[in-house]
Amino acid sequence: MAYNPEQIRCFIAIELPVDAKRGLARLKKELEREEHKFVKWVDPGGIHLTLKFLGNIPVKRVTEITEAMEKAAQGISRFHLEISGIGAFPSLKQARVFWVGMGGEVDKLSKLQQNIDSALAALGFAKEERSFVPHLTLARIRQGASPTERRGFGELVGATIFEDKYHVEVGAISLMRSQLTSAGAVYTRLNTVALSY
Repeated sequence: MAYNPEQIRCFIAIELPVDAKRGLARLKKELEREEHKFVKWVDPGGIHLTLKFLGNIPVKRVTEITEAMEKAAQGISRFHLEISGIGAFPSLKQARVFWVGMGGEVDKLSKLQQNIDSALAALGFAKEERSFVPHLTLARIRQGASPTERRGFGELVGATIFEDKYHVEVGAISLMRSQLTSAGAVYTRLNTVALSY
């Protein structure tokens, strides 16, 4: 696909506090193994809670997307989340994505995500088909990994104790830009929309 300067790759997310990112970096360090070349780690400094992936959008649509975010945030007050628990999609035995879970006021989080989905559907963005499962992606297993490698990594994850609790006070949602580089994705905040008090 040819590079189009008028198009930018975007998503809507909740940004994490620094201490949470540090905690995720420690967890990554604990799980990283030299022999696990088939595991592609996400840079903990760039980890965020994705609420809606938009894909490539024309730059000129940033304003209307921000307005849709403002509409989605109306009536939702600030809330509290907690990073806790680890797991894998679709399962530990057939791991493809390794994640850290979210607890706390997940009902408010789900309502916010549904509002965003509806507000953006009105702009022509496809609604999410899968139900929203709040999580933070820490690593992905490369496609060439064997079933034995996937299972082995899943067993390592399953045996890891992650009892640290990191608190996330959610006061805003952000429209983020993702630029894919050879060193990994680079994220830039384009706009922030505050939740009500």
